[in-house]
Amino acid sequence: MNQQIGQIALVVKDYDEAIEFYTQKLNFEVVEDTVLTETKRWVVIAPKGSDGCRLLLAKAATDEQISRIGNQTGGRVFLFLYTDDFRKDFENMQRVGIIFVRGPVQEPFGTVAVFQDLYGNLWDFIQRNKP
Repeated sequence: MNQQIGQIALVVKDYDEAIEFYTQKLNFEVVEDTVLTETKRWVVIAPKGSDGCRLLLAKAATDEQISRIGNQTGGRVFLFLYTDDFRKDFENMQRVGIIFVRGPVQEPFGTVAVFQDLYGNLWDFIQRNKP
């Protein structure tokens, strides 16, 4: 049996502001944007050229969901973005206003820094060491 995680739901306040952040600041692309109802869309984004896990932007619809925006993991790093050119991408991310809250530091597995997205979710930004 061959299984993989295809998507992770990311609770957002607004589809369009989230799309703008991820496409303009992190250089992701919209894989799918389908209107389901007057208030619900199926919006999938991913880093350009990625064939791995994608993010499903899930607009908060209840007070409980709204309370989770930006803190889906209780303040822990939530998502992990890998790169093959840390220095270049790190500088580009800083230039467009991405807020880094830690790093960069060298760890046994590679170089890592922590940034926050537009809602405050924490991401590890990583370039893994070559084997």
